[in-house]
Formats: sequence, structure tokens, C-alpha cells
Amino acid sequence: MSNSPQATGVSAAPPGPRPRPPGGRDAARALGLLAALLLLLAVLALSIAVGARQLSLAEVWRGLTDPDAASYLQVHRMRLPRTLLGLLAGAALGLAGGVMQALTRNPLADPGLLGINAGASATVSSAVAFLGVTSYTGQVWFAFLGAGAVSVLVYAVGGGRGATPARLALAGAALNATLYSYVNAVMLIDTNSLERMRFWTVGSLAGADPATVTRLTPFVLTGLLLTLALARPLNALALGDDSARALGARPARTRAAGLVAVTLLCGAATAACGPIVFVGLIVPHLVRALTGPDLRWLLPYCAVLAPVLLLGADVLGRVLGRPGELQVGIVTAVLGGPLFLYFVRRRKAVRA
Repeated sequence: MSNSPQATGVSAAPPGPRPRPPGGRDAARALGLLAALLLLLAVLALSIAVGARQLSLAEVWRGLTDPDAASYLQVHRMRLPRTLLGLLAGAALGLAGGVMQALTRNPLADPGLLGINAGASATVSSAVAFLGVTSYTGQVWFAFLGAGAVSVLVYAVGGGRGATPARLALAGAALNATLYSYVNAVMLIDTNSLERMRFWTVGSLAGADPATVTRLTPFVLTGLLLTLALARPLNALALGDDSARALGARPARTRAAGLVAVTLLCGAATAACGPIVFVGLIVPHLVRALTGPDLRWLLPYCAVLAPVLLLGADVLGRVLGRPGELQVGIVTAVLGGPLFLYFVRRRKAVRA
């Protein structure tokens, strides 16, 4: 008797793509990360080459390597610090956004939208206006204080352990509006503060200098290492507190460490270049479409692609604003606003 599918009356399963083994997916992610790094290198070169005076790649290379080159001072004192600041600040904001979305389980969460950047801005503007603090070393500690206080306040007002994404977003929006109103009031009362901070408050890389980059680097590297160490516990936390405990994670400790990382990254970046919004929202969204929700891959991608977005926006602002420039915070807001509305409408469509 024949045992063929036709003889038994069972139709053969239609041929289809075989499921990709986990190792194949990891290889694809690794190749994607390599491509992202190459894209970052291209944007770094573009950021150094584009400015008030156009430099060719050959002139950029000579400016980087030859102290006697005509472009050496321009590259080393202006463009290189600006590019490195964009690299560090972009990585900090992208990582902070990825961690914030994982902590709140809200893909629309962002340090700017939840008021964390506004908290850092409020304390820095107060320090500048009332205490005369002008150096980055002094401002960064006030930025940490403001970012940390708002992180805890948003979490508490949003319901603490029972916080929902909607309550966190509402609490963050209310604090965001209140704190930025305070910042504007401080600058209008103190004209000296207005002059010193008028570019900083919209988010700018134009004031970069080697000293600021040097002082920013340890904070961003510390935040980077902390967020990468939190990738596995945050993955477990996404399954719920009970499941996370069963997997050996400690939810309370993970949330506390996550808030420390976000405070460190947002405070350092905001003190250096002002409040820049939407970078921490857009990049994790785009990355999640490439890597899936696994934070072991999502966070490294964010650290690479967020500087691509920030530096790309900075270059675009320099090109569109010639002979002046549009501040990078304005460009990211213009690009991020429509994308944020798209994400909101997409979530509503999915729920419907």
C-alpha cells in the first residue's frame, strides 16, 4: 500500500520559507551594525567637511594630520570638537531613549517628552542666572540634579510601580511645559542669561570646544557601559515583574539603575548642548524595526545611529541656513514632530 500523501488523502504541505535559525538572525544583525558604523564614519567626515567654508576630503585629512596645513586650526578648534560633541551627545540621547522606552514599556517615551531634559535645563539656567555658573564642569552637576529630580517626580506622579504609559506621558508633558515656562521666565528677567543661553536653550552644537568634549566623554562612556549592562535585565523586565524575578532579575534594582543611566546620559548631553528633543524617540523606533525588541542589539544600534541623525541634522542646518545656520535643536524638532504624529496614529491604528 502506498503511503504517499495522495494515497492517504492528506494533502502535502505547500513549500514555504524555512524559519531562519537564531544564528542567522544574529549574523544579519551584526552585518547591519557594521553597515551602521560605516554610515556613521561617512557622516563624521561630512560633518567635518561641511561648514561656512567648504573643505574637500583631502583638505579635511590634511587638517587632521598636518599641523602646517592651512585648514589645521579650523578643523581642530572648530569642526572636530563640534563633530565629537555631536557623536557623544547623539549616543547619549539615543541610549537614554532606548532605556526610557524599555523602563516605561511605552514606545512613545523620550527623555525630552517626559520632561527630563526640561529638568536639566531648569537647573542649569538657574545656576547660570543666579549663581554665575558658566563652565561645563559646573553646569553638568546642576543638570544631573534637575534630570534626576524630574525622573523620580515623573515616576512618582505617574503612579510609581503602578505607572502606566499614558500616566507617565501626561505627567511628563505637564512637567515639561511648567519647567520650560520657568526657563523662559528666567531668561527674560536676566538679560545677561538670555544672551549667554539663547542658542543653548534651542539645542546647539555650535559652542563646542575641546575642553567640553573632554569633560563630557567620561559621563557618556559611564552611561554607555551601564546601559549595555542593563540590556539583559531590561529584556527580562519586559516580560513582567514576576517573570523577571523567575529569570533572576531584580525589577526594583533594574529600574533604579535605569533611571541613573538616563539621568547621567541626559544630564551630560543637556549641559553640553542644550535640550535636544526627538532623537531619543525616533532612533529606537527605527532601530526596533531592524533588530526587534532585544535590547542587547537595540542599544548598540541606538548608540551608533543616534549620532548619525544628530550630526546629519546639524549638517542640514548648516547647509540650509547659510551664510548663518539653523541650530540642530530646531532641525530635529522640525523632523521629529511629523514623525511623532505618525507614530501616534500608527499605534492607534494597531489598537483599533
